[in-house]
Order: sequence, then C-alpha cells, then structure tokens
Amino acid sequence: MSDLGRVLVLAGGLSYEREVSLRSGRRVSEALRSIDVDVETRDADASLVPTVLADPPDAVFVTLHGGNGEDGAIREILELLNVPYVGAGPDACRIAYDKPTAKAAIRSVGLPTPDSVALPKETFHDLGAAAVLSRIVARLGLPLFVKPSRGGSALGASVVHAAEELPAAMVGCFAYGDTALIERYISGIEIAVSVIDLGEGPRALPPVEITPDGGVYDYAARYTAGRTEFFAPARLSAEVSAACAEMAVTAHRALGLRDLSRTDLIVDAFGQPHFLEVNVAPGMTEVSTFPMAVEAAGHDFGAVCRGLLEVARAR
Repeated sequence: MSDLGRVLVLAGGLSYEREVSLRSGRRVSEALRSIDVDVETRDADASLVPTVLADPPDAVFVTLHGGNGEDGAIREILELLNVPYVGAGPDACRIAYDKPTAKAAIRSVGLPTPDSVALPKETFHDLGAAAVLSRIVARLGLPLFVKPSRGGSALGASVVHAAEELPAAMVGCFAYGDTALIERYISGIEIAVSVIDLGEGPRALPPVEITPDGGVYDYAARYTAGRTEFFAPARLSAEVSAACAEMAVTAHRALGLRDLSRTDLIVDAFGQPHFLEVNVAPGMTEVSTFPMAVEAAGHDFGAVCRGLLEVARAR
C-alpha cells in the first residue's frame, strides 16, 4: 500500500450532476488503486459525518459536481471535521461557483470575458419578460449564450441566434437555477485548460480543444462517447497556447484556488482567448478534459491524483 494512508473519495451527492460525479469518483478511485493507494468511495449523505468522525481518513478527494461539491458547503464540513482534502477552500469555491461573481473577479485583473447580464427569475417575471429581454438584446446584441449562474455540465445552457428564441432559453435555464447569466456569444474554438499545483505553484497542463459533432458542447456531447472530438494538446499556435495557459493560471490565482482547477475559454478568430468560467472540481470521467490534459503532459493520472492528495495532507 502507498504511505499516503487511507483515502476517501467523495462522489455522488444530490445535484443534477450526480451521475457524472459517480463516474468521476469511480475513475479517480480506480486510478489510485492501480498504484496501490488504499481507497474508499463514499456518497455525501447523512452517514458521512458520523463515519468520518468514527474513522477519519488521511485525506479526501472531492469529486462532487454542482451544488455542495463546488459551492463550498461540503468543504466547510470537511474543515469542521479537521480532514484534509484536495481542492479550493470554501470561500474561494463560493466565488468561483457563482459565474457572475467569478467573471467580475476575472475582469478586475484584466482578463477578457464576454459582456453579460445576470438576471434573477423574480426580476424576469416581475418587471415584464418582454421589456427586459428586449433591452438585453439591444445592449448585448445577437447571438447570445444563456446559462444558469451556478452549476455545470451545460445543463440549462443554450445558444440564442434570434430574439424570439430568448424567452424559451430563459425558461430552460431557470429549470436549473434561479439566476440566468446571459452572455454575448463569441464564436471560436472551445478550449479547456486544467491547472495543477503539486507543491511548486500552479501550472497549466496542455490545453484541450473541444469539437462537438453538433457544434454545441451540451450535456450529451460532454458525456456520450463519440459525440465530441478532443485534441490534446489543442491545435493552436505556440503563442495562442501560451496565452491560454497564462489566462488559466491567472484565473486560478485571482480566484484564490488551490491544487487543481479547469478554466473554460473561447479562442476567437483573431487568436484572443476569452474567459468563460472556472471549475473547482473538474470532471474526471473517461470523456473529461482534465485526465486528457494530464496524459497529454506525459503524466500518469493516478500519480497526479496521489500527488494532489499528498499536498492536501501536508497542509
């Protein structure tokens, strides 16, 4: 067995991304077991706290996606339990998980991000949907990208090409959250840049280019094998790749993250990357970009996971 001790991988939860989380947890657990780490996988349910109190693990790897896993809540509990864990602390998670707040922080350090409006459901209804939406189109133009201000896996997200499509996009978005983020849509190459810190400071892994077969990287395109083509490393010039890497590391630092993150970008026709969002608990499934980036960098996925756990345990 590894000298890391006993590791607990948290997966599942009750968010819309539960199934993805279970797949991420399974992938991490299998990778750690393959290098002789003692691993237990558990759901984040009512038995978690008494179980951890009775038999504390040496470190926790959080693979919970969506609410609780990324909004800082479960990490607050782990800190109350005095258990070391991989990933950002609660305060940083709260900032990163809320997309409008994260975009404001990113903009404050000079990184480009699409112009946007954040609109709560109550405002949408109370002030008159038609009047509000017409002003959004007037200000941001078309096309637009609509997505929940919190959450991931592209749930509730859609591209709007015409003004008459916007009301339905808002309704679809509100099915997954109480606030919609409406961004100016930027056409270009979708890039995911993972960042890891194994104790020597954050560094970017090779950027991964995402090319969905239907043109939109939605939930099905993300988690159905064969629906999306990935290029790791991305088919970018050395200059643009370096700019993407620098943006991801800058975002990681600006948001106070630690250990690992994944920044999603769009590279426009002029080679300029634009920040879209950051993920504090990147997907670890067989079709997720974080493991692809690890392998593209020439690293063993299990060894990287173990290294992250060792850093967490040493804090």
